[in-house]
Amino acid sequence: MEIHFPRLSCFDIRVVASQQPTFFDTHAHLDDRPFVADFPLVLQRARSAGIVKITNIGTDFDSSRRVIELAETHAGLYAVAGWHPSHAHEAPADLRPTLRELARHPKVVALGETGLDYHWLPTRTDPSAAPDADAQHKARQAELFVQHLEVAVECGLNVVIHQRDAFEDTLALLAPWAGRLRAVFHCFGEGPERLRRVLELGFLVSFTGIVTFKNGQQVRDSAAVVPAGRFMLETDSPYLAPVPYRGKRCEPAYVREISETVAAVRGMTLGELSRITCETAEAFFPKLKGGESLAEE
Repeated sequence: MEIHFPRLSCFDIRVVASQQPTFFDTHAHLDDRPFVADFPLVLQRARSAGIVKITNIGTDFDSSRRVIELAETHAGLYAVAGWHPSHAHEAPADLRPTLRELARHPKVVALGETGLDYHWLPTRTDPSAAPDADAQHKARQAELFVQHLEVAVECGLNVVIHQRDAFEDTLALLAPWAGRLRAVFHCFGEGPERLRRVLELGFLVSFTGIVTFKNGQQVRDSAAVVPAGRFMLETDSPYLAPVPYRGKRCEPAYVREISETVAAVRGMTLGELSRITCETAEAFFPKLKGGESLAEE
């Protein structure tokens, strides 16, 4: 059942924010169709839950322009521009000119999400696919990934990394760029050993609702040991809604449930978690620091 929160005035929002820890949702897709019907209510519920800044992620150039438009229209919303690896076969040959153009926007805080996704390779979805189709698809994803990294270094931006069933190849492609840019492995779903390897390269991780799932113990183990300053929180809305909303549409307000689980496994208060995760997000996405919040909408 959809949960509807009461409409809050600007004064009410300030009172709520002053009484509870505040958080950022560092990875959402609010330009997706599931949010069209009730977008104002989604933002309202985020405010009432203490979510003060939301970073929306582009998945292709049309999506990137939509999240930029949302950032232009709404205080507290920011944008990441890029091309998702799952859509590699639809991408133009050279992403770099358009990435450079999008990166110049003042509310574009990073490039991505980019990376590698081997979950839906051609031979898994099409029995008639050519034997070399998987290799070609992987090569195309890698090519687009490197284009994002090149433009990120050129423009002085960090990158948001997507990897699914491709951890070793993703890390191998990223390793030569360590020290030249920073990256966050969004929706981190790995255990402490893989976490260690990500951190050794100077990169960050971000936790979603998976940390609340019954089968998410290895993610909770990572959340328990990752050093302060090396992780952020996100919803990946509309996907991966945390318990008790699992199976429903996810939205930024649910950072609250994610934060409660992460605070519990780390043995800290929500106030402490708020401070370290918001400071980390502002360091990774410098344009967030001092920027407008949802409370100013």
